[in-house]
Amino acid sequence: MVIPSNGTIMPCDAVLISGTCIVNESMLTGESVPVTKTNLPNPVPEDMRGETDSIYNTEEHKRHTLFCGTNVIQTRFYTGELVKAVVVRTGFSTAKGQLVRSILYPKPTDFKLYRDAYLFLLCLVAVAGIGFVYSIVLSVMNEVSAKTIIIESLDIITITVPPALPAAMTAGIVYAQRRLKHIGIFCISPQRINICGQINLVCFDKTGTLTEDGLDLWGVQRVENGCFHLSEENAYKENLVKSQFVACMATCHSLTKIEGQLSGDPLDLKMFEATGWILEEATEEETSLHNRIMPTVVRPPKQLLPQESVASQEQDMELYELSSVYEIGIVRQFPFSSALQRMTVVARLLGEKRMDAYTKGAPEVVAGLCKKDTVPENFAEVLEGYTKQGFRVIALAHRRLESKLTWHKVQNINRDHIEANMEFLGLIIMQNKLKVETPAVLRDLRQANIRTVMVTGDNMLTAISVARDCGMIPAQDTVIIADALPPHDGQAAKITWRYADKPSQTSLLEEVNISLEGVSHVDEPKAQELYHFAMNGKSFGVIAEHFPDMLQKLVLHGTVFARMAPDQKTELIEALQGVDYFVGMCGDGANDCGALKRAHGGISLSELEASVASPFTSRTPNISCVPSLIREGRAALITSFCVFKFMALYSIIQYISVTLLYSIFSNLGDFQFLFIDIFIILLIVFTMSLNPAWKELVSRRPPSGLISGSLLFSVLTQVLICLAFQTITFLWVQQQPWYTKWTPFTDACNLSSHMNTSDHNSTEPDDHNIQNFENTSLFYVSAFQYLIVAIVFSKGKPFRQPSYKNWPFVLSALSLYIFLLFIMFHPVENIDSFLEIVCVPFEWRVKLFLIIVVNAAVSVVVETFILDIILWKLLFSREKQGSFGITPVPPAPQRGIDLRAHKCLSWMCCPRKMPKARYMHLAQELSVDPDWPPKPTTTTEARPHPQNGSTYQIMISS
Repeated sequence: MVIPSNGTIMPCDAVLISGTCIVNESMLTGESVPVTKTNLPNPVPEDMRGETDSIYNTEEHKRHTLFCGTNVIQTRFYTGELVKAVVVRTGFSTAKGQLVRSILYPKPTDFKLYRDAYLFLLCLVAVAGIGFVYSIVLSVMNEVSAKTIIIESLDIITITVPPALPAAMTAGIVYAQRRLKHIGIFCISPQRINICGQINLVCFDKTGTLTEDGLDLWGVQRVENGCFHLSEENAYKENLVKSQFVACMATCHSLTKIEGQLSGDPLDLKMFEATGWILEEATEEETSLHNRIMPTVVRPPKQLLPQESVASQEQDMELYELSSVYEIGIVRQFPFSSALQRMTVVARLLGEKRMDAYTKGAPEVVAGLCKKDTVPENFAEVLEGYTKQGFRVIALAHRRLESKLTWHKVQNINRDHIEANMEFLGLIIMQNKLKVETPAVLRDLRQANIRTVMVTGDNMLTAISVARDCGMIPAQDTVIIADALPPHDGQAAKITWRYADKPSQTSLLEEVNISLEGVSHVDEPKAQELYHFAMNGKSFGVIAEHFPDMLQKLVLHGTVFARMAPDQKTELIEALQGVDYFVGMCGDGANDCGALKRAHGGISLSELEASVASPFTSRTPNISCVPSLIREGRAALITSFCVFKFMALYSIIQYISVTLLYSIFSNLGDFQFLFIDIFIILLIVFTMSLNPAWKELVSRRPPSGLISGSLLFSVLTQVLICLAFQTITFLWVQQQPWYTKWTPFTDACNLSSHMNTSDHNSTEPDDHNIQNFENTSLFYVSAFQYLIVAIVFSKGKPFRQPSYKNWPFVLSALSLYIFLLFIMFHPVENIDSFLEIVCVPFEWRVKLFLIIVVNAAVSVVVETFILDIILWKLLFSREKQGSFGITPVPPAPQRGIDLRAHKCLSWMCCPRKMPKARYMHLAQELSVDPDWPPKPTTTTEARPHPQNGSTYQIMISS
């Protein structure tokens, strides 16, 4: 296909075979900076092909691939030759197609709440089955007609399993989604809001997430004759204008001009601006006149050229001509590669026959490409000094190319031939400042027992420094770096352990021959001092492949993961989920798409199209959205529990009423059912879900499922209370002196009120025996029971705002209370006949009111005092402990009291059990492991044949 010169939106994935393109890939990557795509290197003839040639691979050759949905801004081409590309993928096979498919068919969210909901419904079905059999047996024994038996038996099933449950459960999520939208967080997967309430670990990208997007040039440190100069503030100096260092800064980038404005990577932009040089690109007309692409040219401003050479010149034109003599043309560009961590350009100074190669990239990588004598001896110390302070460091290198390398040869040469035997030029030090909100948000998360992890593509020591600055790693904690090497030359894969900043106490561990007394002495502070693991992407890959069981232990305390590729970020999320963490991920969307999709709660800080892959997108470009999302998730989760418990109680209360009435061949009337379902249940359900989230994150997490001790205890106790008070009402009304079997002419009210209310009672025949004293009494009590359990279950602090702040719920409940009390103490004929209620003596109404008051008091005391205060703190809190895998140890006397109470309640309520979460189980194992954490200067080797289930052994090396 031919790529139009005025740009286009790509309809497929295609690989460039001629020309270059400038492409905006924000739709896919979230990166708003346009990237330059070059054509595939010219293929070598078959007879000359070597091992270095590789088959086209989308990931490996993405700098030559135009992806579907991306916007080609402009093209550059040869004379008489069009910019051409070969289609490699179409439809859902393209990168965009895979993105769309992941949105249409997201990974199912397997959440314990939803699994338990089905189990709970099965329990209700079992209860309904008991009622079903009970009603059939009772009806057959009393020779009821078959039609009535079938209707009433099926009726009890529909009563027990509430059809409105899904709608009621969704209400809380919808309200939470609306509140999130109000604070600038948009959601495309509402079911994940509940899951966010369980998040106990959050991974953060560094650049653009924890730190500002832009980089500022802090300084440069040049190298000459294998020694570092003192650091300088900038390179904008006359004496440096013709130096190779400045030439490298001016040429080694992928900047381009779009509509007259420089555009490209922010780091490249800052570096080029620091030189003060000017970049000029050939116009389309100029390009079309030549046989090859006109090179991009950079030149210094006239005022930077040595003054003595221009002193004799007087005219402005002559000054311009002189300044244009010194200019460099960029002949070939090897784009920046994440895998190689460097970029290279081949350039030629005007008038020179030989070309120059300039490289910039990660200092460790660039130093490895340079001649040993050009790299300063103290290179590692200087680099570590900068990275420990949190600076981002870029290294520069240069090589004078052989004269035999012509323009044509350079266009076809492999970059490996260029990037060798280079001369080390020095370091560029860039400053990446923390966002203002970052430390406070991380402090809030830490106080809430939510682990924070940094996953970045930056240098490891820089990442550790930023982690310390923002409070992710407290100052007193130790950082252990895991350096893993893959197997080579017949040697097994191994991990070398070292301290990042070597605290003073580690000098004890430098000895190889450590006595047993020494080990116990060193291990003593282990309880007080926490440790964190840090590793880079290469080490992570080796550990994942050769030390799979070690990886689970490392992620338990792994805090910094540096130089991570996008797919490795996704692997890390999966590894954390593998040990039962609920993982949140917060990134700017650039290369985090996979991780954002895979996490339980992925939040993108970018509003570009790539963020559609993330379940959540924040309009606020900082991490303050993370606590907000977790708070709303917790509120939505608690709301789901409240609604589920309320709907279960609603079914059971109605089931109890109907079952008791079936025993006297009565039932609730149609309009009684209607009044309960519409005016009480629906109104209460949709208003009790409106409680906003609590204003701060607490260290306690809500339970993750319905099948937990606290929730089951809550539901069962309320069921028993409702059953007891309804049974008391049912039996007590039959013991009243005025009680008789009700008929249309019964006038029980006259016994106490001395009022002629016989007209109140309908004289129409009651085929279903709805109107009777038992029905009326149970209707009043059960109607109040719905309201009582709604208020009791509508929990506030610590996850939601208190119910009294939810004015629609308060208004609804208050209105229903007033209405029910009004019709109970002041009968209205029309309402009574509509609801099929019969008149009962005033003294019985007072007794009913006392039953309701005692019922309310018992329900509140059991739910609030016994469950929330005593059982939650002493027994059920165990389910919420250990977000870090380590439970804080209380003081000795307090520990003894808590332990005795805990053992007593455990014996009464549930047997002793191991922690459910795998990370807690691992933490328990590691707390008693004398070889953990690994000591510095030790090496862990992979075993080719695992023994006793372990794939590694720890050795002490000197």
